[in-house]
Amino acid sequence: MMGTVEDADIVEQVALSTGLSTAIAVRVVEDVLAFYRQPVEEYVRSRHARLQGEGRKNPEIFALIAGELSRRLVAPPDLSERQLRRIVYG
Repeated sequence: MMGTVEDADIVEQVALSTGLSTAIAVRVVEDVLAFYRQPVEEYVRSRHARLQGEGRKNPEIFALIAGELSRRLVAPPDLSERQLRRIVYG
């Protein structure tokens, strides 16, 4: 078994296509899977904080986050600005 990655085919493909060692390919695949397994609420909160830290304002932030969510591998349902606000501020 390769680390905690369940699909050895993905690890093999990453290693072959990038020239990475199997051990590093396992870490890369695990990192990508962890990113996509992150709950929507957690992603929205952390992304909001990062964008706010860059000095961006909420209308721009919520538009960016909504666009990013729609392009995720397994996109969650469309969330309105109000729904995003509720995730961030309760």
